[in-house]
Amino acid sequence: MSKSNLINNSTKNKSGDHPELKEPVSLKKSVSPIVGIIMGSDSDLPIMKEAARVLNEFEISYEVKIVSAHRTPVEMVEYSQTAQSRGIKVIISGAGGSAHLPGMVASMTSIPVIGVPINNSTNPLNGIDSLYSIIQMPPGIPVATVAINGAKNAGILACSILSISQPYLQRKMNQFKEKMKEDLKLKNAKLEEVGLDKYLKGLQKAQSRR
Repeated sequence: MSKSNLINNSTKNKSGDHPELKEPVSLKKSVSPIVGIIMGSDSDLPIMKEAARVLNEFEISYEVKIVSAHRTPVEMVEYSQTAQSRGIKVIISGAGGSAHLPGMVASMTSIPVIGVPINNSTNPLNGIDSLYSIIQMPPGIPVATVAINGAKNAGILACSILSISQPYLQRKMNQFKEKMKEDLKLKNAKLEEVGLDKYLKGLQKAQSRR
């Protein structure tokens, strides 16, 4: 694969094409990547960056590449067929429109592939076409498909798959779910304390600051 396809911390921070990529998503170069995050176009990066953020949180090394099933089919084949030998254990693949990338990759490797249907401003069908394309795989070529634009869940699912053989990740997953539970308890306590109207106003104010 061409090195120009590798999206690292410095190139993303300098990108003028995607102002949505405000927060740096670092790639730990000192450790060989065990998760591959791929997508058909750089326009998918604002969605797919959420998977990278999850992997950062769980301290899992990864790589990010732009691999198109239609524009760079030879590179897609090379990536798929060499992923396992390079140490990749899970592939997260985002695709919009006809969304062939996840299924094509899954057909050429035996490691798990997680598909992320992409919906962006150029998709007149709101990502439904991508969802159907990825989820309707023939028997024998499964793709674990998350929700439309569900890159965050794709990252969490990758962590869960890896945790089967890595006890420290199991502990992190348990801590992650425990934190979600505690956060919800705190929200319920706050709602009971201030009442519905005041809670909603605070929620709207917080959302407006994002």
